[in-house]
Order: sequence, then C-alpha cells, then structure tokens
Amino acid sequence: MRGLRSAGFTSPRPIQLDTISASLEGRDVLGLAPTGTGKTAAFALPMLHRIVTAQRKGPRGIVIAPTRELASQIAEEIGSLSRHTRVKTVVIFGGVSSRAQISALRKGAEIIVGCPGRILDLVQQGQLKLDRIETLVLDEADHMFDMGFIPTIRKILAQLPKRRQNLLFSATMPKEIRRLADELLNDPHVAELANSAPAKTIDHALYSVHEKRKRPLLERMLADGKGSSAIVFTRTKHRAKRLADQLRKAGHEATALQGNMSQGQRERAMKGFRDGRFDILVATDIAARGIDVADVGHVINYDVPTTSEAYTHRIGRTGRSARDGIASTFVTSDDRAWIKATEKMIGAAIERREVDGFDALTAPESSGDSRPSTPARGRAQQQRKGPRAKPQKSAKPQKKASTQQRRRRRATNRLGGRA
Repeated sequence: MRGLRSAGFTSPRPIQLDTISASLEGRDVLGLAPTGTGKTAAFALPMLHRIVTAQRKGPRGIVIAPTRELASQIAEEIGSLSRHTRVKTVVIFGGVSSRAQISALRKGAEIIVGCPGRILDLVQQGQLKLDRIETLVLDEADHMFDMGFIPTIRKILAQLPKRRQNLLFSATMPKEIRRLADELLNDPHVAELANSAPAKTIDHALYSVHEKRKRPLLERMLADGKGSSAIVFTRTKHRAKRLADQLRKAGHEATALQGNMSQGQRERAMKGFRDGRFDILVATDIAARGIDVADVGHVINYDVPTTSEAYTHRIGRTGRSARDGIASTFVTSDDRAWIKATEKMIGAAIERREVDGFDALTAPESSGDSRPSTPARGRAQQQRKGPRAKPQKSAKPQKKASTQQRRRRRATNRLGGRA
C-alpha cells in the first residue's frame, strides 16, 4: 500500500477492478484492453501480494513482453510498486551482454521480466530455472504473434510447472491469439473492457496529403502544437533516421528510435524523450507498444502502419491514463484500402480533416520536395518507355527534273511555247 501511494495511485482503473480479485483467487485471466489502461498494475499487484505473503526462494513470477522497451518499463513499474518490500525484479532481453543479467539472477530474484529470445537462451544455458514459477504473464500477446515469438514462447512454456496461474493480456484478439489462449488458460476470468476502437480520450483524424508534401505538413502541425511532445511514426528505419535528422536541421529537438540502433542508443533516446530533452520522437513500430510517456500530446502517423491493428497501438501512445491526446494520420491516394480496413476494424468512420494547400488530389507545390521535369528528362523518359520512335520527316522536297524534261522545256522556250 505504501508503494501504491508512492506511485501516485489513488483509485483503481477499470481493468484493475475487473481482474485483481480473480487474480488473487488464483484464477487464470484473459484481459482485453487498449494500451495505457493500467494493465501492468493489474497483474503486478496480485503477483506481489502472493510473493510477500508466502516467502519462498527462487523466481516465482515471470512476465514475457515483446520488446525491450516494454520489458524495461514493466520492470520499472513493478520495482516502484514493490519498493517497500524485499521483492527483487530482474529484467532480461537481448541486444546487450548477458553477463550483468546472469549476475543479477544469481543474486536472487522473485520476478523475472523479459523478452522471449533472451529468456529461452538463458534457460537453455542453465542460468535461469523456471521450475518454481507460480504465475506466468504474457503481455501484449498480439504483438508477440506479429513479431513471430509464439514458437519461442511455446518452448518456454514447456519449462514451466504444469500447475501455475496464467494471465494473458492483449489489446486485440486475432484468431491466432485466441487459439493460444484456449490452449493456455483454464476456465479463465475474461475482462473485455473495450473493442479495437481507440480510447475516447484520443481525438484522431485523417489528413489527405500528397506524398511529397508530408514533411511540410508535419512542420505545420509541429509548429501549431508547440510546447507538447510528439511521437512521429514512419514505416521504415531509414526514413525514421532521415526524418529525425531533417527535423533537427530545421531547429527541432528531435531524436529517432528504430531497430538499427544499439540498445544503449535506444535507451538514451527514450530517456531523453521522457526527460524532455527531446520533444519529438521519430519512431518505427518498435515504439508502438508499451512506451509509456505520460505527457505525449500528439501522435502523428507520417506513414500509415502496415496493419489496421497497429493503428490502435500507435495512437495509444497519447491519451494515456485518462489524459486527452491528439492523433493525426497522413494518408495519400494509395492508402484507400488501409483506411477501409481500419475503419472496419474499429467499427467507425475516422474523421477527415483538411489543411489548406495539402490536399492529396492536388499537385505538390515546388518547394524542394519535388523536382520538376526538364524537357531533356521528359524526352529521355519517353524513349525509355518503348521502342525508339522514328524521327518525324519534314515536308517532302521537290523532286529534281529529269534530263529529258529539262531539254523539252528549253525547246519549248525557243519555239515560243509552240511545242
């Protein structure tokens, strides 16, 4: 309770009200709720209660998360809630040396939080024993399926005791995760607080824009929302890095978060964004899940996500913990199929809004983002499109008169036209 008060909790959130009692009773739980609704405390508090009321040695709870950032965040929150207890939490993930993680495990920990690959690796090395685990938590299960972790998770499950409590949390429930839930959970308590629709605290809309006008539109929005932090999502790692560089050159405090960065670089980027040193985070979908920064005022989808489901997770980075947030998605004429699929998934139309001069149906202005074709380039492109055209002939020149015709004309002239 002291930990709860220190963490700033005053009253339980809906997902906590709906799951904590069932978890304390030892029941399996299937929790369906959007990101940012308080799921970590929902599974952490019953786990901590069980550990502090019955002291035993060795790891007793394991939380599996899809990304390093989410694993670190979960471990940090559990540490905050348990700061007035003797419960130790260790976080393990790849991308860094395993030495420090192995050392921390040897010192003893009751709760393990980590990513599937590194957990399995340490289990196979004999550095992590899971034979005393009492509670298993799979967080962001749908994202783990998207990242191809389900086979690895099945191998981890084979190392756990058969008698244990299972808690599965997910924002969406595709058929593959439904199948895993049916295999894993025994008569679970189901807490389904929301469908795939974004949280009501998020004001989200689509903005039609030509592909070559996205950056000027982004600059306009960032200028209008000055003073609030923003996450800008791109589809590729290269584009995230390049866009962050361009924003810095334009005078913004921006940083990138993408998969080509080392773990140290990723941690420094996130810390700088959380601390306010950077007010813009340009990220790929690696940051769409589990990044909990309370004051993100604006999420901008510079590129639409690859799947409709990812839309909810991306824009869920704002409007967290009942705060208001804004989410803007740039769409081009090529994104019509994505719009249709996403509106079907969330069960509602997404509002269309316009910014003067940025309509996707109008030609882009010449502003450095586009390069007008020159006549020479136009001719070269035309020649590449098909067989080389024959040069057009000019008007036919007059045929030369034959020798016989010239003699006849001269004779006619001498005879005065009487020939």
